Amino acid sequence: MNKYINDNKDRFVNELLDMLRIPSVSADPKFKEDVLRTAEFVKQRLTEAGADHVELYETAGNPVVYGEKIVDPNLPTVVVYGHYDVQPADPYELWSSPPFEPVIKDGKIYARGACDDKGQMYMHVKAFETMVQTGNLACNVKFMIEGEEEVGSTNLATFVKENKDRLTGDVILISDTGMLGNDTPSITTGLRGLSYVEVEVTGPNRDLHSGLYGGAVANPINILCQMIASLHDENNHITIPGFYDNVQELSQEERAEMARAPFSLEKYKQALELSDIHGEAGYVTMERNSIRPALDVNGIWGGYTGEGAKTVIASKAYAKISMRLVPNQSSEEITEKFKRHFESIAPKSIKVVVKPHHGGEPVVTPTDSVAYQAASRAYEETFGVKPIPVRSGGSIPIVAMFKSELGLDSVLMGFGLDTDAIHSPNEHFGVFNFMKGIETIPLFYKHFAELKK
Repeated sequence: MNKYINDNKDRFVNELLDMLRIPSVSADPKFKEDVLRTAEFVKQRLTEAGADHVELYETAGNPVVYGEKIVDPNLPTVVVYGHYDVQPADPYELWSSPPFEPVIKDGKIYARGACDDKGQMYMHVKAFETMVQTGNLACNVKFMIEGEEEVGSTNLATFVKENKDRLTGDVILISDTGMLGNDTPSITTGLRGLSYVEVEVTGPNRDLHSGLYGGAVANPINILCQMIASLHDENNHITIPGFYDNVQELSQEERAEMARAPFSLEKYKQALELSDIHGEAGYVTMERNSIRPALDVNGIWGGYTGEGAKTVIASKAYAKISMRLVPNQSSEEITEKFKRHFESIAPKSIKVVVKPHHGGEPVVTPTDSVAYQAASRAYEETFGVKPIPVRSGGSIPIVAMFKSELGLDSVLMGFGLDTDAIHSPNEHFGVFNFMKGIETIPLFYKHFAELKK
């Protein structure tokens, strides 16, 4: 298989570059046609790779690309999940090259979606092609590639519920996570959940002159900032009543096991150009971003932000806020607790509206499963060292849904790095990582089939 991969490396990379040129931003309706073009691109490439019955499954939003290859009903079946939509590229001016004109610099592919998740999803398409073309497909495979992950997978649950018979299998295989380093492979075994809300604060019925009205009426921007600031105390604990009620506390033994993963705080600060770290008292950095919940403002706006000055008290102010959740927390309960609390701390001088967006549940996957062991062996073969199990701070809400609806655990074989700047300007993905994924994934199929016997 390695010869086939090496012989086709340039083509594999160029096909990925072609897909990255399509701005499939699911959050912005103006890119709707580009999102659909990307779905067609994935459908075409799956067909060319050897999948049977490839189709675009229409939903109330963007289509799901479904394809399969059943080589023998007696073999295990791997259900591959990925997404073809990407985050908005804003702010464009901070990119060193245009986000939808991919370039390769220093062995890295720079483009929006390079790592999250077009590059990682496409590894599976090319790994599948490699297995088919070399006669090494050791399992049946079903592909489920959606176009709404970056907006909460709004219609995927409906697709799954309506296609349970079609989606029967033995494991869900996902590459939408990262690893510790190119010399320190790791497998993600836990994900935080998510509660995402938007808040709107309204004061006067129109924008006001800040000289004539300043100090006499409520300024929604001032008050929104005060309300947001009150959501953390001096120890950076979240102040929403009942927020920590169901948080799963790890034992000292479990925390000590986590601490075995290599981590340099100085390199962490250097990479982010930080003079110091910040977070919840009583926990170290790698715990704060994985086993502890968090609350962050993702955007805040209101008033005049153009060139020069405009002395105005805005009528409205807005913020988008995300809360990352840990095992035993419920996204629905946390959203409701946030709503009640935020409304309760609003002064009478303003009106506040909390609009829930999307959420997802936290999940921990077993490390003693056949799927995990198959993934571990695959990484060990290609990287030369045994991968480390780690918990990630990110969220993939559909992992919990796959378990509840299909009864299937997921194995998270990520090949991205923390430095890949996903969701940020200058997102990139190493050509090494892309090719290493294509090399490693077929070995997962091989070991999974052998261990399932």
